[in-house]
Amino acid sequence: MRNVPVSEFDHQPFDVLPIGTDYPPDHLLARHEHRRAQLLYGASGVMLVETDDGSWTVPTDRAVLIPAGVPHEVRMLDVSTWSLYVEPDAVPWWPTRCTVVEVGPLLREVLRAANALDVPYDDGGRDGALVRLALHELQRVAPIPLNVSLPPRGVLRDLCRAYLAEPDVHVTNADWARAAAVSERTLDRHFRAATGVGPASWRVRARLLSSLPALRRGTVTEVAGRLGYATPAAFTAAFSKAFGAPPSRFR
Repeated sequence: MRNVPVSEFDHQPFDVLPIGTDYPPDHLLARHEHRRAQLLYGASGVMLVETDDGSWTVPTDRAVLIPAGVPHEVRMLDVSTWSLYVEPDAVPWWPTRCTVVEVGPLLREVLRAANALDVPYDDGGRDGALVRLALHELQRVAPIPLNVSLPPRGVLRDLCRAYLAEPDVHVTNADWARAAAVSERTLDRHFRAATGVGPASWRVRARLLSSLPALRRGTVTEVAGRLGYATPAAFTAAFSKAFGAPPSRFR
């Protein structure tokens, strides 16, 4: 099915509801949650997912696993999605925190076929076998660390959200300390307690995540310069260290 709200079919007696959606450019899905667990796959574009405790960037041909009952918002950058909404009891192995995963060729084609199904579908025949194969394949996917943690509330969260919206290599800890009306030392201590990393390291990772949408339209050289790296090689090295693969994998 495509472009229908899951609420219209949530009562159906199927463990898996496949629903695809086409979104206009730069569309924001405001904060919401689902009773079911959700696999949100981007067949095109880039998705930016935010929850209380983190922000995830989901490039084309990757997916994010969203636990049941977790409030989240999603910004869709020229995105067409293939989703599976899954009864929590059917996937006891589902992660308890949002997780971005690689989607291989087999799973991608299974998701494509599943999202062409109408509900109700023949759960005892080919249709049911198709969605069950999708769940089997999902247990084999590899996670990708395309995320940053977020402070749960307050001025530190506001600073992080603003930086994610407009990353700037020139922002310093001193700038953030002034905005938070604390010393740099206090800022560092509170930020580490909230996110597990220092603010400078956090900003580096946030800038690297911001390169994923930019790489859709720009070259590695262009994106490296925009993010303040002296050379494309320096950007590639930092990107590979952070995410386990070079930026060319995400273009």
